[in-house]
Amino acid sequence: MMKITMRQSAIPAGIAGLVLLAGCATPEKASGRITHEPFGVAPSGAPVILYTLENAQGARAGICNYGGIVTSLTMPDRNDQYGDVVLGYDNLEGYLTNSPYFGCLVGRYGNRIAKGQFTLDGKDYTLATNNYPNALHGGLKGFDKVVWQARPYQSVNGPALELKYVSPDGEEGYPGNLSVTAVYTLTDRNELRLDYTATTDQATVANLTHHSYFNLAGRGDILGHEVMLVSDRYTPVDATLIPTGELSEVAGTPFDFNEPTAIGARINDANEQLEFGGGYDHNWVIKKPFGVLGLMARVHEPTTGRVMEVLSTEPGLQFYSGNFLDGTITGKGGWTYAHRNGFCMEPQHYPDSPNKPHFPSTVLRPGDTYRNTIIYRFYAE
Repeated sequence: MMKITMRQSAIPAGIAGLVLLAGCATPEKASGRITHEPFGVAPSGAPVILYTLENAQGARAGICNYGGIVTSLTMPDRNDQYGDVVLGYDNLEGYLTNSPYFGCLVGRYGNRIAKGQFTLDGKDYTLATNNYPNALHGGLKGFDKVVWQARPYQSVNGPALELKYVSPDGEEGYPGNLSVTAVYTLTDRNELRLDYTATTDQATVANLTHHSYFNLAGRGDILGHEVMLVSDRYTPVDATLIPTGELSEVAGTPFDFNEPTAIGARINDANEQLEFGGGYDHNWVIKKPFGVLGLMARVHEPTTGRVMEVLSTEPGLQFYSGNFLDGTITGKGGWTYAHRNGFCMEPQHYPDSPNKPHFPSTVLRPGDTYRNTIIYRFYAE
């Protein structure tokens, strides 16, 4: 059988197609396939394409080149029944008009920068305060709102989608031309693997992450999901959700998830930090060497048996419990997303690191390469 390969130029925009990737692949390559179809038109007029990666187990990931958004992610439960475990929309229009960062690639800087200001090498930079009084998730038009150049291909680990974007010097107030590559791979271990790399031509800051809202039951609230976080400390915040600079012990607080604990067990406790966040919306300091791929979190949903493990090379993990979902968004399949119907696990550097010299640095300089690997691994028990 002839092996079929794919190049970006071989896939006409706006034409659906099926590319078989198993073929006569060499034994070391994982099997799988990729399909693609039109998903609408971006405000810029560029066509948006939805790619679906499917592995040998039957798991699927839908990813569009607008914002690098994971629109769907189907994984099996303990009865081998597949279900979508991420929130989102059935069409592009929802992502364009009313999306709380569903499933997107966040950058240049994930999370918040205080007052939209930072100083680098003696020069002051001003950003949009799109989460007043702070900057959030890259600004008014962050990486979640651009059309990326896409290239689907078969990798050693499974079907993959490479996305590329060059953020020009001064975009959203950030210095330097930043060349970014994001590779999404759906492995035969039922992992969604994200590999981010970036280079710059002048000193800048970079902090990329992924922002899927997960619900391992597929519907309803997430309060019964049991969370374990590999962390003894977190970064407490002020009333605007900017870290105070402290690294506080989690022991004896609602932020201790060293033992698996239901999200809803302590979320309504009388606690100033929970009041500031409206629930959990904080960064945990992960117990592992920086830059080493390691386990950050494990989430278990008891009714389906689904388990999600989160691994990354990053030093921190933002755990967000869907506090701002309020019933005003109707998403996939007509599901109205109510309070705490989804949660986020965002591997990252700490919020406001450009203004906190004692936090791990987010500075990227010419000649260096930013790297961040995130793995969301799924199984059932």
